[in-house]
Amino acid sequence: MIGREASLTSIRVRAVLPGTCGELVQGTLDGVPCLVSCPIDRCSTADLELQPEPAWHVPDDAPKAATALRTGMSYLGQTGWGCRLMLESSLPRGRGYASSTADVGATLYALGSAVGHPLSDSEVATLAVGVEPSDSTIFAGLTLFDHRHGTFFESWGEPPDAVVIVCDPGGEVDTLHFNGYDHGNTLRLLAPLHREAFDLLRQGLAAGDLRTVGEAATISAQAHQAVLPSAFLRRVLPLAREAGAAGVCRAHSGTICGILLDPATTDVPAVVVYLRRVLGEAVAVHAQRLIGGGPRMGEEKCDSA
Repeated sequence: MIGREASLTSIRVRAVLPGTCGELVQGTLDGVPCLVSCPIDRCSTADLELQPEPAWHVPDDAPKAATALRTGMSYLGQTGWGCRLMLESSLPRGRGYASSTADVGATLYALGSAVGHPLSDSEVATLAVGVEPSDSTIFAGLTLFDHRHGTFFESWGEPPDAVVIVCDPGGEVDTLHFNGYDHGNTLRLLAPLHREAFDLLRQGLAAGDLRTVGEAATISAQAHQAVLPSAFLRRVLPLAREAGAAGVCRAHSGTICGILLDPATTDVPAVVVYLRRVLGEAVAVHAQRLIGGGPRMGEEKCDSA
């Protein structure tokens, strides 16, 4: 870790964290809200430069990353340094791409590396949920995560080979308002469906079975209609069945939906063309790889194996 005797030179570090197409499953287990995110190969990149001067230069449109950065500096005992943070992201905001978690997580991983105290995923998770509820993309692979309080996480392994056709109708969900609303009664009623979905997802990932993963995601997506109704999901479900998809995922606090396809048995480009024609120009449709979460450091790309 950087001490007071450190050379007065700047230190530059880059970290990359993937975004998501919503969640594979989200709900409650034994009354605790938790989720397993659906990471895709679109990402946020944090280029962080520590400087001996105490000045701070942080993007005006990334207040959550700025908050995480200050909290992280305090946690690491490095408040005497200045910082220049540059964020580059291909993730739209407010639709379910986990753009905030990608910004915050990439920033914290870069900061830890820069000060010589690489932060563990559990440390990053604790700091991140101190800013707002976060996604499990902070962790490598696919992970069950208590996204509100960060009290537990459980690795469920790597994803099967899959393509997620992201269907983006635009719009935005006010996540601060949504996360502040008490959905307790509805979630208690949905608890048996959530447990079924989580159990199926765990089984599917252990077996590398995309069909079972897709079944779990579809159960969760449909159950969540009682919490955040989506007319768009009702449009996407029959199209997914027509395409022979393994299932459908959704943003549980956003607007996007995803169609899970096996690239070994599906003509993915043809499905994309068909969906663009059927859904119309108002809906953006793009194919992404389902990948594991966790940081990519240095020049490593978001879609690296």
